[in-house]
Amino acid sequence: MKAKKILIIVGVVILLGGAVVAFTVNTQKNVIAVQTGKVVLQDIASQVTASGEIKPKTFVNVGANAQGRITKLFVAEGQKVKKGQILAQLENVQSAADVSSMRAALDSSQTDAVALNAAVNTAQAALVSSRASLAQAKIDYDRYQGLVKDQLVSRSDFDVKKAAYDVATAAVAQDQARLAQAKANLDSSTGHINSARANLTHASDALSKTTYQAPFDGVVTYLPVHEGETVVMGIQNSPGSTLMTVADMSVITAEVRVDETDIVNIAIGQSAEVTIDALPGKTFHGEITEIGDNAIVRSTGLATSQSAASSQEAKDFKVVITLKDAPERIRPGLSTTAKIITGTAKQALSIPIQALTIRDKADLDAQAIKGPRAAPAPVAPATTAKKEKEELQGVFVIRNKKAEFQVVKTGLTGTTEIEVKDGLKAGDEIVTGSYKVLRTLRNGTSVKVDNSIAAKADS
Repeated sequence: MKAKKILIIVGVVILLGGAVVAFTVNTQKNVIAVQTGKVVLQDIASQVTASGEIKPKTFVNVGANAQGRITKLFVAEGQKVKKGQILAQLENVQSAADVSSMRAALDSSQTDAVALNAAVNTAQAALVSSRASLAQAKIDYDRYQGLVKDQLVSRSDFDVKKAAYDVATAAVAQDQARLAQAKANLDSSTGHINSARANLTHASDALSKTTYQAPFDGVVTYLPVHEGETVVMGIQNSPGSTLMTVADMSVITAEVRVDETDIVNIAIGQSAEVTIDALPGKTFHGEITEIGDNAIVRSTGLATSQSAASSQEAKDFKVVITLKDAPERIRPGLSTTAKIITGTAKQALSIPIQALTIRDKADLDAQAIKGPRAAPAPVAPATTAKKEKEELQGVFVIRNKKAEFQVVKTGLTGTTEIEVKDGLKAGDEIVTGSYKVLRTLRNGTSVKVDNSIAAKADS
C-alpha cells in the first residue's frame, strides 16, 4: 500500500514537471533571440572613399616641335634637372645653315643700308651746294637785268648771267631728284633689312626647336625615346612624338575619382587620409585643392562634354588632393586610395548602422510608436496609382524584454556608426542583429538577448 502511494506521488510529480516543461517550451516559441548594443556618445566622422593615382601637381610632356632624328639625349629617366638645362638635341644641319644664310643676308642688307645712307648724305650736300650756286646766279642775273636796261653792260654779258642762272636752277632740280632717289633706295634697303631680320627670326625659331630645355626644376619621370630615333610633330588628328615628361616633384597630389552621388559632399579644403598601395601600412595626409566641374564616364574615362550622345552610365568627378607629407622617393602613377572627411561630430549620440531599419507605419501599432515622425519616403512612379505608404526610420529598443520600434532622426554617417539627433538617449539598449531578425522583427515582440554570437565573431 505504501509502495502504491509512492508510485502515485512520483507520477504526479512527473506530470507536473512535464506540464511545466511544456509550458516553458510553448512560451519560448514566441521569444526571439536578438543581439543588442548600447546608444553611446562618441566622435563620428563622415567620409567618402575614392581611388586614383599619384600625380605631381606640375608636369610637362615635352613633345616634338620639329621632325628629325635625335642626335643626343643629355638626361636619363629619374634624373633631376634644372630650369634651362639641355635635355635633347635633334639633327639641325639644315636649320643651322638656314640661320647662317639669313644672318649673312641681313648683314649684307645692313651694309647696303650704310652705303645708301652715305649716298643720301652726299646728295643732301650736293643739293645745299647747288642751292647756294643758284642763289649767287640769281643775284647776278637780277643785277644784270637792271644794268642791261640802263645800257651799262652789253647784251652778251647779260645772256651769260642768264644762262648761268638757268644752269644753277637745273642743277638744284637735278640734286633734288638725286636726293629723292637716294632716300627711296635707303627706304627700300630698310625694307630688305626688315625682311632679312624676319627670315632670320623664322630660321632661328626652327633651329631652336631642335634643342629641348627643361621648363623648370624637376625630375625626368618618363623617357620613351632613344638616340637615333626619328620624332615627328603632331597634326590635326594625330598627336606628335613625346620625348619625355618632366615633373615638379616638390608638390605631390593624389588625383582620385569620386562617385557622382558623393561629389555634393566634397568641398575645397576638406582633409583627407591617403594610402598608397606600394607603401602598405602608411597613411599620408592632405587636403582637397581642386574639384572637377565635368563628369567623367566611368567606362570610357571621357568627360561628358567630349561625348556627343548622352549616357546613363555611372559617372565620376575628378578630385585633387595635395599631400602635406609625401615621401621623398614617391613615383607618379602609383595607385592610391583616399578617405575624404566630409563632416565631423564631437561626442554625438551614435548607434551601429546595421541597427537602423525601415517600417511601414500601417504595419506598426500606433500606440507603440514614440518620437518624431520621419518624412515619408518618395513614391516610385510605378506606384503612384496605389495608396502611398508612409515609411518610418527607426530602431528597436529593448523595453521590458520586448522590442519596441522607436522612430529616430539621423545625422552624419560614419564608417560603422550613424549619428542620432532625436529619438534616443545615451545608454538605451537597441537591437543590432541579426539581419534576418531585424528584417522580420515586429513591434512589441518578446525577445531575449543573446550576444554570444557577436562575441564569438569579435574573437
